[in-house]
Amino acid sequence: MKQILTIGRYFKSKYKQRVRKIPISLQGFTCPNIDGNVAKGGCTYCKNETFSPSLVNLPQSNITMNLTLKENPILKEQITTLKEQFFSQSKNHSDKFGTDRYMIYFQSFSNTYAPYETLKTLYNEALSLPNVIGLSIGTRIDCVEDKVLELLGNYAKNGKDIWLEYGIQSIFDSTLKLINRGHSITLAKELVQKTCSFGIKVCVHLIYGLPKESEEMMMQSLEEVISWEIDGIKIHPLYIVKDTIMEKMYNAGKYEPISLESYTNLIVKSLKIIPKDVVVQRISAGAHDDSLIAPLWCFDKNIQMCYIRDKLLKEKIVY
Repeated sequence: MKQILTIGRYFKSKYKQRVRKIPISLQGFTCPNIDGNVAKGGCTYCKNETFSPSLVNLPQSNITMNLTLKENPILKEQITTLKEQFFSQSKNHSDKFGTDRYMIYFQSFSNTYAPYETLKTLYNEALSLPNVIGLSIGTRIDCVEDKVLELLGNYAKNGKDIWLEYGIQSIFDSTLKLINRGHSITLAKELVQKTCSFGIKVCVHLIYGLPKESEEMMMQSLEEVISWEIDGIKIHPLYIVKDTIMEKMYNAGKYEPISLESYTNLIVKSLKIIPKDVVVQRISAGAHDDSLIAPLWCFDKNIQMCYIRDKLLKEKIVY
């Protein structure tokens, strides 16, 4: 049997105990693909509230982050939100699972897309919270400054477990253009390798089932990012939620979502070629409320994972 190095097994091996990732969403953060810096409207499938439900309860703000913002008048409020979300979720994990080690996951939007001093303050605050062993920071390849890599590299040198999670989604520029990604794939490999040179671990996100992509193209994306010598990977199916451009495409009959069977077959193929030292952080995703339009199999993650695990076991793979 091939045992996949999941994030849980990675933590258990490194820290000899369970570590939980605490997802954090902060007011004021956005994305250069939303605010018009590189494009407008965001990716055609994107609605952050469905990925990060905590966004719904965030205090409203007229200030949005970007790389050129001179002052950040909501920094104190962001720090307060960070602490509130951390203590609420860490207590939950402690009460349910007896967990007492945590990694802060800056999840929603692009979490390097803010002035350097804001990022430094928020990252420092996160690392100062009780029993936090490191950071995982979700972002894009077009909004990571070298001085931020230096900052994160210094945390890593001082023993913190530091990850940057890059949303690559696909290596095909035709696909990236179709989904209004707002950048090409040109600089992705270079940035991933530069990030690693600072001692920062890299987790790449891929989406299976993007419009007009064949299974061969999806596997090519996987093979390419593996060749970049990444540390981790997240793969998930494209699902359609309300109030997105993808919903309009779907309703117009211009897009057919990937089936559970096809997706699972791709996951089986993928896990057979992902190196054993690459941390597979995710192989499923979905929206568990009435925002989900299609495919309906993405509604219940437990049913989804039971089906996928059953297929994997038949191929002698343990996830």
